[in-house]
Amino acid sequence: MTIAVLGATGMVGSRVIAEAVARGHRVLALSRKPGDGDPNVTPVAVDVGDPEAVREALAGTIATGTVARGATAPGTVATGVTAPGTTAPGVTATGTTPPHPPDAVILSVRTFPADREFLVGATRTVLDAAARLGTRVLVVGGAGALRSPGDPDLPVADNRAYVPDEYRAVALAGTAQLVTCEAHADADWVYLSPPAELEPGERTGRYRRGTDTLLTASDDGRSWISAEDLAVAVVDEVENPGTERHITVVHRPST
Repeated sequence: MTIAVLGATGMVGSRVIAEAVARGHRVLALSRKPGDGDPNVTPVAVDVGDPEAVREALAGTIATGTVARGATAPGTVATGVTAPGTTAPGVTATGTTPPHPPDAVILSVRTFPADREFLVGATRTVLDAAARLGTRVLVVGGAGALRSPGDPDLPVADNRAYVPDEYRAVALAGTAQLVTCEAHADADWVYLSPPAELEPGERTGRYRRGTDTLLTASDDGRSWISAEDLAVAVVDEVENPGTERHITVVHRPST
């Protein structure tokens, strides 16, 4: 399987690539400054804010010298309502021509501080391009779009127990991203919300899956997962797609 990852250098995107390669998949790594070195990873420099460039990249016709402006930079955040990153001024890089359209697209682009317009625009661009190709898109979104456990009428974005004030704008941007997905009835997409806390850690391969309500771990009541285990869940969903449009996961202890 060939998997395209947008936001390839971010906290989640880089780990998704590592997980996909470890399972024998080929990866198109799309970002402002894609890395190089693994023969199973094709780096493609692309501006996720440029609809034509994204269409060309996903269709397998991108040219070299693409100006990339819209991908994310590595980073972590104490509360994992998003996998953070920042936009940066345009740089010129050289992309490698992908051999054919990917079998699946993973959009893992976040902004911190929040940039709702960029996030919604990037999501719309990817969904539009993938719909034309008939390619499924997995959007790694934010926990803010989930319902609160025990109070389904309270969005997590408005629940201070899970989203501190300084991250509320980021959480609301993730909610707007989900609304953008829902407006694309012609696209094949799934929106994966991480739990409230997301940070680098250990790959255990264990997680519990849910739909549109925030989950908490059974051992300590925390709503958390490592970025490595979130990547496991992402690739699992790509390999074996479910029927739900909105899903979430949480750490599952060993006992």
